[in-house]
Amino acid sequence: MIGAAVPVKDLANAKQRLMRVLTPGERADLARAMLADVLRVLVAAGLDAVWVVTRDPDVTAIARRLGAEAVAEAENRGHTAAVAFAQARAAAAGLDVFLTLPGDVPCARADEVRALAAAAAAGPAAVFAPSRSGLGTNGVALSPAGVMPLTFGEPSFTNHLAAARARGLEPCVLDLPGIGLDIDGPDDLAALLADGAGTESAALVAGWDVAARRARAAWASP
Repeated sequence: MIGAAVPVKDLANAKQRLMRVLTPGERADLARAMLADVLRVLVAAGLDAVWVVTRDPDVTAIARRLGAEAVAEAENRGHTAAVAFAQARAAAAGLDVFLTLPGDVPCARADEVRALAAAAAAGPAAVFAPSRSGLGTNGVALSPAGVMPLTFGEPSFTNHLAAARARGLEPCVLDLPGIGLDIDGPDDLAALLADGAGTESAALVAGWDVAARRARAAWASP
């Protein structure tokens, strides 16, 4: 059995790095759209379980609408703790492969998700897909679920490779362009418009004059 977890803290305060080009309401709308895109891809990949780790009622509603299960921690403790919580749940459920993706990779594709899972199928295995910058870890597949702990926050990618080797695992690295694009800063919005055809997120951003907003933000920079 294969399962995936997507940690989402909340939507109201999402994407603070975009505050110079997007309003609070736009940032929340974008976070909703990106989460929806990610969940659609995970469900389309045919996984046995798709979990969203959250305490946000809005996120819970999105998860349920799209065929995922919302699971709640006792308290919000951050991305790393939410993934650890999901890992423990996956181990208890007897999943053979545990995946985790963030909720801000709207260009992810179902074939990329299946490739992550397939690379970990033989187990024990630790498979990582880096962010486009090479600093972050945007996709993970572990077999079994508790084969190693995960710690997020740049430079998590190189840290994860080192942590896997320290546990006697030879990490597998997959370059997955869709999963690699996490939408954090203004420049990422342009990449989303270029690469996100067919996504709810790109359709939303296309309605905003992102280029003009980026230019104004750059002009206003000290």
